[in-house]
Amino acid sequence: MDVEFSDEQQEIRKALRDVFDRHSDSPAVRAVMATETGYDAEVWRRVCEQTGLAGLAIPEQYGGVGFGFTELVVALEEMGRALFPSPFLASSVLTAYALVHAGDEAARAEYLPGLAAGETLGALALAEPGRRDVRAVEMAARADGDGDGWRLDGVKTHVIDGLIADLIVVGARVDGDLALFAVDGNADGLTRTALPTLDQTRKQARLTFADTPARLLGEVGADAALERVLALAEIAVAAEAVGGAARCLEATVEYTKGRVQFGRPIGSFQAIKHRCADLYVEVETARSALYYAAWAAAEAEASGLGSPGELAVMAPLAMTTATAAYRHVAEEMIQLHGGVGFTWEYDCHLYLKRAITSAHLLGERGLQRERIAALAGI
Repeated sequence: MDVEFSDEQQEIRKALRDVFDRHSDSPAVRAVMATETGYDAEVWRRVCEQTGLAGLAIPEQYGGVGFGFTELVVALEEMGRALFPSPFLASSVLTAYALVHAGDEAARAEYLPGLAAGETLGALALAEPGRRDVRAVEMAARADGDGDGWRLDGVKTHVIDGLIADLIVVGARVDGDLALFAVDGNADGLTRTALPTLDQTRKQARLTFADTPARLLGEVGADAALERVLALAEIAVAAEAVGGAARCLEATVEYTKGRVQFGRPIGSFQAIKHRCADLYVEVETARSALYYAAWAAAEAEASGLGSPGELAVMAPLAMTTATAAYRHVAEEMIQLHGGVGFTWEYDCHLYLKRAITSAHLLGERGLQRERIAALAGI
């Protein structure tokens, strides 16, 4: 395992940090999070054109840049650091990888170029009301009367960017077996409702399907494909969390160096030093788990769906470790900022809200820990 990033990967990090520093400062984030769509379409278009961000990890044959999962992790770290409000996670990660692993070459050729260009926005709809686990898919799909298509009935909830998606990949059952379906964002019978969220920088929606036409992606029996997509998604969320936690620690250290009390910077007090040191250990522990999981993902992607290797354990481990660290560091950032840490004007609360919701994006954290224990044989 090589734990060093290449010069090219470091250049990607630097370039993206520069982009996000320009387009995702505090005023920009706050302006966008007040909108219904949750992103600035013009900024998204420019960033995609200038950096190829939307297609970073999409294969070149489908119009993408063709980088691997490691480069994707680098990009997500920087996005998490800047709270960059964009469709990237839902569209370029969840939807793109669902299409890549669904085993449907015609669908890849049709949908991936639009996603790679950032012109088509995607969403992955799995979670259902009243269910703790995104894997607990119960929605049923039925064949059209003419046998040349499929219809969906039911509700999906907490769909990231579900309100703006042009393409929705939906998990449903066919005679009890899992399958993935593509649904047009303007399809008949599809109703989209915005949901109130704690994290205003990431919009979610409830999608109601009523005799909605759908296209089967690949073959019925998509359990292995979905497990791979969710494992990669867990690492993606972990990468955002590590980036966000690192930025929280940076901001906290900067503040404690400049805040003077009793005639000296509060960062010079031993109690503050110890707390910051503990936070540093948490961030670096989360980063180590993330990078090992990213390595496991790259190995698994090279080996195919039949060889998950360590990915099945490392993905949820990285996510739970990183999101727990993120929340604690964000909480401590508020505490160590004192009274101003609780105010709307400071960005501390934005990071805390992202940290709290990130832990639950792919199901309850307790279920993830149970899965880790079961896979590890504990």
